[in-house]
Amino acid sequence: MKNKFKSIVGAALLCCALGAVVTTPSLAFAQDTAEQQEMTRQIQALGWYKTGQTGDIAGKATFVATQKHTFLNSADTDRFLIINGNPPRGSAYTVAPTESDWFAVLSFSPEGYIKDDEKIDAEALLTSLKESSAAEGENRRKAGYNALSVVGWAIPPRYDTTTNRLEWATLLRDETDQSMLANVSTKILGRSGFTNVTLVSNSPQTVEKDLADFKLAMANFSYVSGEKYSDWKQGDKVAAYGLGALVLGGAAAVATSKGGFKAIGIAILAGVAALWGVVKRFVSRKKTPQ
Repeated sequence: MKNKFKSIVGAALLCCALGAVVTTPSLAFAQDTAEQQEMTRQIQALGWYKTGQTGDIAGKATFVATQKHTFLNSADTDRFLIINGNPPRGSAYTVAPTESDWFAVLSFSPEGYIKDDEKIDAEALLTSLKESSAAEGENRRKAGYNALSVVGWAIPPRYDTTTNRLEWATLLRDETDQSMLANVSTKILGRSGFTNVTLVSNSPQTVEKDLADFKLAMANFSYVSGEKYSDWKQGDKVAAYGLGALVLGGAAAVATSKGGFKAIGIAILAGVAALWGVVKRFVSRKKTPQ
């Protein structure tokens, strides 16, 4: 059952992207439970964009669907999460491949222009994230979710000056079954804010492969005219923090007495767990608490 959810989603996305109509389960799904078959039907019924259709992202950016990568608008992204027993995000969008084992949820944060001249201290950031995840564990247990702890970097924070993208991946341990999860975060800087991207990867071993495919998909992402990072002009709003604080939650990161930043656990781990729950539910065959 390890890749059951991935098979279901992959087949559903491929059929929708190609415009196919599936009336009966394929041979590969002959042994699926009624619940899984109903999930497949609901996923196929979502408004997955077909090749050439352009999706709008908060009026700030667009994504053009291709045969290999598709898109969901905000309303269908909420439905996609609800289908899998997760709360809706609101103002979020989905990018997913039609044949691979990952998906990504995007949202725009209008927090202003982020200066990218800061040197990133990966070791200090990891220490803050570990401390924050430890404090957040009890809150997650009280809310009925499995506690997650940050173990280390799958990919240390790195910034691409050409694409103005900050990316990193954390290794998380589910304290209930001790499984290791990999979650990739990307911030795509723009003129008036940044696009948050949470990429849900199949496993720590596939992070780099999934990230590479995700980058191919994001060649079809672009800010609209006037919203690119290079469009910034004197007098535009500038965020009060830099790249390091983005790793710790952006505006949710607060300055310490030593001038560094302290992570706010809810801002970091709640979103990670909610998205991973979509995959984890069918990997582990445990339902997400309602």
